[in-house]
Amino acid sequence: MSRRGNYDSGEDFVLEYGELRFTFNEGDFSERCEQAAIKVGFVGGRLGEEELEDLVNLAVNGEISEPASALGEHVNDCWPELVGPAERSLVHWLRRLIFRGAWLDQRVNEGELSIAFEEETGGFAYVQPGGSSSDGEPIELAPEPSWGRVAYRR
Repeated sequence: MSRRGNYDSGEDFVLEYGELRFTFNEGDFSERCEQAAIKVGFVGGRLGEEELEDLVNLAVNGEISEPASALGEHVNDCWPELVGPAERSLVHWLRRLIFRGAWLDQRVNEGELSIAFEEETGGFAYVQPGGSSSDGEPIELAPEPSWGRVAYRR
C-alpha cells in the first residue's frame, strides 16, 4: 500500500491535519481562500487586492487585527455572527474548504479521482474512475453552511 502524497504548490502557507501537510504558494492560497468564501456565500465574487489580503489574514490568523479594506471592517463589525464553536465558525469553514480542495486536487494528481463536467449544473464534479459508468461515479461532498445572512457586499 503506498502512502498518499501531500499537496504542494509552494512554501508560503501551510495547513496540517493529522499526518497530512499541505503547502501553498501565495497565489494558490489566495485563490483558494476567495473560492471558499464564495462557496459559503460570504462574498459574491472576485475580490480586490486589499479585500483578498484581509480574507487571507482571516483564514491564516483567525482574525483581522488591522483591516486593509471594507471587507476587513465588515468582518470585525460582524464578528459575533462569524465566530462560534469551531465547526460553526467562518474561519473553520474557510480552512476546511481550502484543505478539502487541495486534498481533492492531490487525489486527482495521484490518479485516485478524475474531474468531469456536469451538464445539468454547468459545473464540474470529482469522480472515482472506473465502475459501471464510462465517466466514473461522482463523489458527494459534505455540504457547507451559508454565511449569506452576513455576506460582505461592496
